[in-house]
Amino acid sequence: MNKLRSSSRNATGKTFAEAFLRYNTELHVPTHLPDGIQALLPFASPEIASVVKDFYTRYYADNYMRIALLGINPGRFGGGITGIPFTDPIRLKQVCGIAHHLPMKPELSAQFIYTLIASYGGAEKFYKDFFIHSLYPLALVKDGRNINYYDEKSLLEAVYPDIIAHVRALLQLPICKQVVICIGEGKNLAILQKLNAEYHWWQTILSVAHPRFIMQYRRKKMEAYLQQYLQVLEEAKRHCTGMG
Repeated sequence: MNKLRSSSRNATGKTFAEAFLRYNTELHVPTHLPDGIQALLPFASPEIASVVKDFYTRYYADNYMRIALLGINPGRFGGGITGIPFTDPIRLKQVCGIAHHLPMKPELSAQFIYTLIASYGGAEKFYKDFFIHSLYPLALVKDGRNINYYDEKSLLEAVYPDIIAHVRALLQLPICKQVVICIGEGKNLAILQKLNAEYHWWQTILSVAHPRFIMQYRRKKMEAYLQQYLQVLEEAKRHCTGMG
């Protein structure tokens, strides 16, 4: 049987969507971040909580195994607004079919990811096989701008235990333990490799360039990066299922 399509009920006995949404409600704004750095908790808003529930109920109301793709932390104009990683309000409504009243602002990483999703065969097919999130679950801002969890030593030290707890929580879902895809080939990959060497979460880590890097600095080569992503997705499926 194709393991990716097999039923793999999580530890709570709930569907993927139910278990993940329960975890989402347990997230809170951290009080231990360095001065000047703020974490965004969009799902504290009833409207965003409803949008997030609609999205995960539509695409994850089952117990199928998924392969995780883990980015850095959500951006303030993507997951920081919608509550859904790598998904801006435009793609949320126009591609995913989730109605909302959020400002229709585009986000570069979402633009790339949803071009990838279209190339893969559409949102329903993609989300049936994959689950996108981040190593740190909340958007981080400093002076009104995005900041990565590893950009400052004090910030990384503050969130490091939270990252470990977050990944452990995700692995309670029907997530493939044989392979994970790291979104980001620099520090994010190095930190995931370090953590995985200590905690043995996955057997194999594959990596892809971060969409923001591609869209800002390699946009002319976007098609080549899309093909690389598609190849990595297929390689990950082979690791997870043992099928060619």
